[in-house]
Amino acid sequence: MKILKCLFQILLGIIAIPIGYLLISLILSSIPVNTDSENPDDEYTIFLSTNGVHLDIILPLELMDAALLEDLNKTATDRYLAVGWGEENFYLNTPQWSDLSLETAFKAAFMDNTSLLHITRYTSTNSHWIKVKLSKTELYRLNRYILDTFQLDSDGNKSLLLDTGYTPQDDFYKARGSYSFHHTCNSWVNAGFRESGLKAALWTPFDFGLMGKYE
Repeated sequence: MKILKCLFQILLGIIAIPIGYLLISLILSSIPVNTDSENPDDEYTIFLSTNGVHLDIILPLELMDAALLEDLNKTATDRYLAVGWGEENFYLNTPQWSDLSLETAFKAAFMDNTSLLHITRYTSTNSHWIKVKLSKTELYRLNRYILDTFQLDSDGNKSLLLDTGYTPQDDFYKARGSYSFHHTCNSWVNAGFRESGLKAALWTPFDFGLMGKYE
């Protein structure tokens, strides 16, 4: 009986961890910050997008600092760059969600890992993008937040991973930070908005935690 009781308690503990994580995530995702960020100086427009799971920040090239644009692949017809952050192995080995394995997900969430910035180039806007209005100061802070996430090489240049993009329109660059269950691709985007003074969630690992503040 003691063995069964012990096994039952272990099972309850295993079940309680993801349930607790989900509940805490939902609570913190619902708590807004910077709710008074909108003001008459909000003269610039950027975008948010999601593939249903993963958020990207989309910036028109003319709103990106020269330092942020430096070393990035782009063509004469590109007008927008979508920026996402995530775990390196997850990014490179999971081009489609159907490719996701339990091992990849576990390593990304709980083990030491390296991260990448994913940059996708667009020539025009997409209908599913959500507009985000921001001021000059907020735009500057967001530019700096993204720039500071790049891992630079010994010469101070951004580190491009050659021939790793999913299509001819996207690239991966070495990034700072380690992905985990509390520092996800979406919490990186949310933190960028929060630190820039834009409306955001207190913390969220989910795309809807931030998208819901703008939809």
